[in-house]
Amino acid sequence: MLDVVFPRECAHCGGLVEEGWLRHLCGGCAKQLKIVGEPHCTTCGHPFHGEMAGNRMCPHCAALEPVFGQGKTAILLKGPGRSLVHALKYHHGLHVLEDIAAVMAAAPGYADYLRGAVLVPVPLHPRKVRERGYNQSRLLAECAVKASGGQARIGELLRRVVDTVSQTHFDRAARRENLKNAFALAKGATINPGQRHVLLDDVFTTGSTLNACAAVLRRAGCVSLDVVTFGHG
Repeated sequence: MLDVVFPRECAHCGGLVEEGWLRHLCGGCAKQLKIVGEPHCTTCGHPFHGEMAGNRMCPHCAALEPVFGQGKTAILLKGPGRSLVHALKYHHGLHVLEDIAAVMAAAPGYADYLRGAVLVPVPLHPRKVRERGYNQSRLLAECAVKASGGQARIGELLRRVVDTVSQTHFDRAARRENLKNAFALAKGATINPGQRHVLLDDVFTTGSTLNACAAVLRRAGCVSLDVVTFGHG
């Protein structure tokens, strides 16, 4: 009845959402989602085209020198996928979270990758949390727990101690320098070396943020450490 009184608007094209498996993307836009399956880069999750044998690193990760183990992503950050992330990140679009959880559950192997892990959201600086009202990575971690069928849990083990400027227009070297000493272990946080931890962020771009966070967790005693994002791009 609410949908009749307040018709849902597609987060990408602005048209009416009348039917389909997602509530905030119309059927046409939902078909344009670039959901990632095998084969893909084992470091960042970006898909390879064609058959691949063994663990391979893509050109995005060639200069990364990852501190973490594996990486996985649900979608490529293009078209409707980018619109979902931007709605959440820049327009207070909390309504798209149900679609994000559904996409995570639909991405091949994504839910299995999460199960049994402690999900560690990449933290925002307190100033940014006050401005935005939430940390989108924390909300995405809740979506990931839902996608896993409740077989993962969230551990907020990190804090952001430096209020860095936006990295949107930085290259890899500048991003790495910008993030130097930006993260620390959360007060009172403890690491169980026998537990698998998965760092979670909204988007994998160069991997600099995830690597900076991973370095803190490694120094704190984290042994089994992977990463996951909702989007790549």
